[in-house]
Amino acid sequence: MAGSTAKTTRNLTLVATLALGLSACFRPLYGPTASGAPLSAVLASIQVEPARTAQGQERLGHYLRSELVFDLDGSGTPAEKKYRLTLIASESVQTPIVSSVTGRAESATLVGTASYKVQTLAGDRTITEGVAQGTATYDRSAQRFASLRAARDAEIRLAKLLSDQIKTRVAAILATQP
Repeated sequence: MAGSTAKTTRNLTLVATLALGLSACFRPLYGPTASGAPLSAVLASIQVEPARTAQGQERLGHYLRSELVFDLDGSGTPAEKKYRLTLIASESVQTPIVSSVTGRAESATLVGTASYKVQTLAGDRTITEGVAQGTATYDRSAQRFASLRAARDAEIRLAKLLSDQIKTRVAAILATQP
């Protein structure tokens, strides 16, 4: 019994020592950045350019840019811009469920993709780039206005989802920049 207790104590001590050593490897995302500036100030220094979209998909680009401007600097206080965020957004609609009686789609899935690139304001250095993807579903109705409103609400939800992904990824990179 005493040998088992000693082994358990030794294992717990080993785990505690490893955990203590690894605790210095983690940095809270919304704490001070590597440069010492608050992350909110660094995010506020990003200038969000209008999103490039295909013709007919401008609304998603508008919603995405608006969400990013608010997410990155919702304070309304003008900040000196140091970075430029460029976006290319696209969307498509998939209709997986079709009524066998009416031949109409009963629901739809809006699939969105946003490519982003963060560069210095001068454009001489790329900080990060990537692609965010997301989906939003909505019900279609025989009433035309209800279907259009549901589709627009799905676009807004999709823009919020893509904006959140982009903000989190950019914040993770900028938090480590000196």
